[in-house]
Amino acid sequence: MFIRRIEGPPAVTLPDGRRLTRGDLPPPETRRWVASRKAIVVQAVDSGLIPAEEALRTWDLSEEELAAWRQAVARYGPAALKTTALQRYR
Repeated sequence: MFIRRIEGPPAVTLPDGRRLTRGDLPPPETRRWVASRKAIVVQAVDSGLIPAEEALRTWDLSEEELAAWRQAVARYGPAALKTTALQRYR
């Protein structure tokens, strides 16, 4: 049996005390992005669980899209990632 070695830590502890692992991330074939999935990807990138380049490749995101998600969370929190709230936070 072959186990693939991954780069980076297997898990990180978030500032609120929760643990985030690679198993918590959305599947690579995700096409419908709800706010909770976006928030998990942003937390993973910001906490160092995965590099931004890996997130772009894995979920086929553009740099601008990931940057917009990260900026929204930094300014207003995860609630800003909801589609219905976009106009409120612009």
